[in-house]
Amino acid sequence: MLELSPLQWAVGAASAFMIGVAKTGMPSVGILAIPAMVLMVGDARQAAAWTLPILCIADLFAIYFWRNHSAAKRLFSLAPWVLAGVLAGAGILYLHERTLRPMVGIIVLIMLAAHLRRHLRPDTWGAGGHGPSYGFAAGFSTTVANAAGPVMNLYLLSKRLPKEEFIATGAWFFFFVNLSKIPIYWWHDLFSARSLTFNLMVAPATAAGALTGRWLFRHIPQKLFDLLVIVLTAAAAVLLLR
Repeated sequence: MLELSPLQWAVGAASAFMIGVAKTGMPSVGILAIPAMVLMVGDARQAAAWTLPILCIADLFAIYFWRNHSAAKRLFSLAPWVLAGVLAGAGILYLHERTLRPMVGIIVLIMLAAHLRRHLRPDTWGAGGHGPSYGFAAGFSTTVANAAGPVMNLYLLSKRLPKEEFIATGAWFFFFVNLSKIPIYWWHDLFSARSLTFNLMVAPATAAGALTGRWLFRHIPQKLFDLLVIVLTAAAAVLLLR
């Protein structure tokens, strides 16, 4: 049995539930689980490894639920830039967490500002010229803090996808990116029998969150969905800066 306090178990289960909800219906809710997991584990790097298997499980639920709506071909052009971001993130994982997390928060805020300006003044922005910056930022953010969600959410919003395609496309993207992070975290010796046991024990909470997210998704209008993504992305960036 893991030596975790009741509060740690509650935080861990709530985080797993939020990640499930985010993956299948409410993007950006999952980013709220990132600082919660850091508080539970006590170290940002270790928390990233404790969280990664939960993310992979939730990705599988999302892929299954929305398997008929994916627009994954939209992501092919991002692949080289995402890989570059992942490698850059892997190279600086040795930095202190107090340096890494604000870096991700600043990236998200810059992306959010760019998205809002493009939305308000579309005549001043090209339609497809910003993919590399989104791809690199997503790869970097996911590697150092499991925090690519806000960046990719903004990218997918910029493509004006229907919400079904939004969720499905993001699910495929994060599934493959999260799998690519496993050897990186393994190389940095971030996994442990303790963390993997925790992942197994909170798997039911992840599943419950995935089912809840799917239910919520079916009851959210497209405009409200887009607004919630923007608001929660901004909240997530502020949390990362703290």
